[in-house]
Amino acid sequence: MKFKQAWALIRKIPKGKVTTYKEIASVLGTKAYRFIGNACNKNPYKNVPCHRVIKSNGQIGGFVRGKREKIKLLKREGVEIVKEKVDLKKYLYKFDGKN
Repeated sequence: MKFKQAWALIRKIPKGKVTTYKEIASVLGTKAYRFIGNACNKNPYKNVPCHRVIKSNGQIGGFVRGKREKIKLLKREGVEIVKEKVDLKKYLYKFDGKN
């Protein structure tokens, strides 16, 4: 498994939606959720919106430029955040097209 595979999936997440580390790992056929987080952390591309990847419980999680910046970027895209959590029923992007 390579970072490029994760980045290709992350590129598909539309503005105003989020997905989870677990969802991306599942699409890639692995349970290596931390690998996905590491891929986000090492992302060199501006067109790979890693700020749209969050924890499977809806919590924001880490971000290379800080959690505050991640929250700011998500809010700017219309994602509502309450107590550092996102309502996954409303904002989750699933790669199977069932959004």
